Amino acid sequence: MKSIVSAAVVAALTLAAMPVVSFAQGGAQPLNPPPTPARPVTDVVHGMTLTDPYRWLEDNKNEEVVKWTRAQHDAALAWLDKNAPEVPGLKDELTRYTDRTITSPPSFYKGREFFTRKVKGDAQAKLYTRIDGKEVLLFDPMKIDPSGKSALSGRAYSRDASILAVGLQRAGDELPTQYFINSKTGEQVFAPLPQVWGVSWTKDNAVAYVQPRTQEQVSKQLPLYTQRVDLRKPLVGQPVIHKFTDAKQWGGVADYEYSPYTVFSTGEGKSAKYSIAKTDSNETPREIFAEKDANASIEMIGDTIYARTNAGAPNGRLLKGSVRKPDFKDWTPIVPEQKDVVLESFVVTKKHIIVREKRELLERLRVLDLNGKFVRELAAPEFGSVTSISYDRDSNTLYAALAMFTAPFKLYKLDADKLEWKFLYQDETVLDTSNIKTKMVYVTSRDGAKVPMFVSTKKGIKLDGTNPAVIYGYGGFNIGIKVGYLGTFATLVNRGVVVAQPGLRGGDEFGERWHEGGMLGNKQNVFDDLYASAEWLISQGYTSSKRLVAFGGSNGGLLVGAAATQRPDLFNGIVCSVPLLDMVRYHKFRIARYWIPEYGDPDKAADFAWLLRYSPYHNVRVGVNMPTTLVIAGENDTRVDPLHAKKFVALAQNNPGQVNPVLLKMDYDSGHGSGKSTAQQVEDRETWLKFILAMTGVSKPAAAVAKP
Repeated sequence: MKSIVSAAVVAALTLAAMPVVSFAQGGAQPLNPPPTPARPVTDVVHGMTLTDPYRWLEDNKNEEVVKWTRAQHDAALAWLDKNAPEVPGLKDELTRYTDRTITSPPSFYKGREFFTRKVKGDAQAKLYTRIDGKEVLLFDPMKIDPSGKSALSGRAYSRDASILAVGLQRAGDELPTQYFINSKTGEQVFAPLPQVWGVSWTKDNAVAYVQPRTQEQVSKQLPLYTQRVDLRKPLVGQPVIHKFTDAKQWGGVADYEYSPYTVFSTGEGKSAKYSIAKTDSNETPREIFAEKDANASIEMIGDTIYARTNAGAPNGRLLKGSVRKPDFKDWTPIVPEQKDVVLESFVVTKKHIIVREKRELLERLRVLDLNGKFVRELAAPEFGSVTSISYDRDSNTLYAALAMFTAPFKLYKLDADKLEWKFLYQDETVLDTSNIKTKMVYVTSRDGAKVPMFVSTKKGIKLDGTNPAVIYGYGGFNIGIKVGYLGTFATLVNRGVVVAQPGLRGGDEFGERWHEGGMLGNKQNVFDDLYASAEWLISQGYTSSKRLVAFGGSNGGLLVGAAATQRPDLFNGIVCSVPLLDMVRYHKFRIARYWIPEYGDPDKAADFAWLLRYSPYHNVRVGVNMPTTLVIAGENDTRVDPLHAKKFVALAQNNPGQVNPVLLKMDYDSGHGSGKSTAQQVEDRETWLKFILAMTGVSKPAAAVAKP
């Protein structure tokens, strides 16, 4: 039997009875965290003995853990106050950007217009409609929760748009209550349904498919299920028509709007199964698509099936089928896979198919006839990337979003027959971007892969190696970088900070192969891509390691956590937000079973081996000084349990040789990031921006005070 006790674990055991260490970086005020006793728990996992000294911090309801967490948070705030000082004009700029009257882009359904608006001074946005040119307030979260901690969380329209299901989550818990309101008056139509994740309407305005998602289901990792609910009756006891067998499965039930069929979907990671049945029938659903390593986006118009899939086509292809022969094997390709082009999405209008494709990270539209024959390019009215397209069949109108780096996206509408662009909406540009430029470069990673990266700088930058810089990455779950407004990052660029966003493997930049190159046993590629991107910035004179910060959240928090342990020499600071850090036990908590297809299953020996190799919690090394690190976690996070942040911080702080501070900042009124009030957004953004500016040398900490 092998025994593995990480060097940091040895350190924690050694220091268990020692006084608390104060951490300081040259010239900085020290961090004075609370003591964290090591209480080792030993497990034998696949023949290896692992010792976990801070398992006790996993119990977030334990009073000792609660007090320890608060003390860590307070210590972090005290350190930040002294070492990440106020930046002239920063808070005013963030407040001007965040606390203003913001009207969302409108959404249209059945010829009706809906939008949200947050007025300057409001904590949360409200939902409106427009009737005969007049705005009508439909839903105000503040009337339900005057504290301002509850936020809108999605909405679903009944088939005639007369009723809306409006989700409201509290403190970012992502366990929304669904409110059912009249879409013209806002009056309640049916009783609210608490802790319901999703609503999909049937053709009956009183009946919907709902997917409950309760705190118990999250805590106990219970599989979700779908009920067909008569909204005039209590939810309890109404029929379950679709259920999963494992908490890592996703999917649901929906009636196609323009076809007499209902679709039942079940997926795990990038694999999916779809079945159809006649709507409102008792027939057994017939499976039409079931691929182990592929998914599909399926639309039905009448008896015709249209599907975008990566089955046998990593860059995607479009197929057409019929309910007469509905099986995947009988579908006909109408847009074949293209070597250097990724098929992103499609819509089917009354006369055309509009496909959205991506080449070199720039997205464009092409027009096809209903059999897939090329008609023409649908050129955008100005330079930009078409990041989304939707279609309202009832009004025969297309809506397309055009993105750029230096301004918020523009929303256009197009008559679906004439296909002429007409400007509809753009948020105001509050932040000055007139002196900012962005370019895309390619970086060679460790294994020769070419990694794209957006680099945003002030115009006229000198490449002398002295510029402050931040590199922001994610690299996972088929989520990649896109052309888009810099937003808050513009405040950094305007202060001379280089902002780099590499398109790491694990994302969707170049189709499914790019995704696969950064998942499961290939995860190290993601980290190597980040290091290559950082080294490129240094070699090209943009910055130096002493002025470079790595920033990532969620899966990106895992990324920068790995960077802190694997390449501490490369960065001067780390912002590690809502991170996964214990990759040996991650799958045991909250909704993390969803991520097993992406990361692997620690209960399987082969998967455990690669997870242990990079798990940040298990790779803190004795005597190795990681960069100053700000770890941020949400107490109400139903996705990533804050135990990851707590255990990692405890381990790092008790590691001999760890001189730089490792901070734990808790968001007590939020979860994984969504639903924050205006004040919270300003405060949170200012915190990590001030930290970045301090760690990159833009702002200077107060002079160190000698200790007696």
